[in-house]
Amino acid sequence: MAHHHFTSAERLEISILLKKEYSHHDIAGELGCSQPSISREIKRNSVRRTYDPRQAKVKARQRRRYSKYQGMKVRERPDLQKFIIKKMKAGWTPDEIAGRLKTTKRNLPCISAKGIYKWLYSVYGQKYCPLLCSQQLKPRKRRPKTERSMIPNRVGIEKRPEEANNRSEYGHAETDTAVSGKRHDSTASLAVLHERKARYTRLRKIPNMKPKSMTRALKKMGKDLTLRTLTYDNGIENRNHEAVANALKVNTYFCNPYHSWEKGGVENTIGRIRRYIPKGANLADYSDNDIAKIEYWLNHTPRKCLNWKTPHEIMIENRLFVSSTLPNPTDAFEG
Repeated sequence: MAHHHFTSAERLEISILLKKEYSHHDIAGELGCSQPSISREIKRNSVRRTYDPRQAKVKARQRRRYSKYQGMKVRERPDLQKFIIKKMKAGWTPDEIAGRLKTTKRNLPCISAKGIYKWLYSVYGQKYCPLLCSQQLKPRKRRPKTERSMIPNRVGIEKRPEEANNRSEYGHAETDTAVSGKRHDSTASLAVLHERKARYTRLRKIPNMKPKSMTRALKKMGKDLTLRTLTYDNGIENRNHEAVANALKVNTYFCNPYHSWEKGGVENTIGRIRRYIPKGANLADYSDNDIAKIEYWLNHTPRKCLNWKTPHEIMIENRLFVSSTLPNPTDAFEG
């Protein structure tokens, strides 16, 4: 797999997935790179054992800036340059020279193999390139890198209709997930779908935070509801939002990173759910029937913002259920 520097978007996704307790192996699978690359990125660029995408970018930039100086390290040290030329004439590769300098040649400064190559490909070292095994006279051109989007065709919340922002129209929903506590070896999670104006909520227990699981859950939760838009956060589990949009015939929008208040309705609902599922609990310990009871409580409890009507009553009054048969609360869960 070709090496590449992580982009700001990829570092943001790494941070989000770490907070959702993805393993390094799973993060690598989601980003399409190797597990050692992810582990190295987290180890090198974490600050006080915490990976922050902004600080990681700064640390990586400083490291690359210093590495660019290494090409001049040979030019400015004639004794080092003489040693490198001597060993190259003896058939040594830059990797072997760098390794030897690191382990035994204490009277000379260390330099990486990359630094030696930079000197070789400069105007000062070009004449020694024929001593390389490949006799490569200049660096091979790399394929141009394209910015990969972790969430393809993402549309920002700033383009969401005003009717959704001010709750003047029914059918605008938000979604989020609650995960099991870190002390539990569990990937069980809870998918939440919340209608902003009616405050109607659907819940579904899912086995993990993978995009396939989230997509399946949202399709089932929203299939008999009248929906116009759906607002997500930037978690990688929402990568298949276009499949959900096609199935439910909705437009999808995404909050800005670290702006959870932009989908305050579903955030508040998760806070209400914590009354029955405390933060840090293992969701695998809760049955589908337990989740169904919580959903029933959410939708059949009068709300002050609804003039003391229940979300379920508002849905009935405004004919927001697609099917003529009223939904069974247990229909919203994995079997």
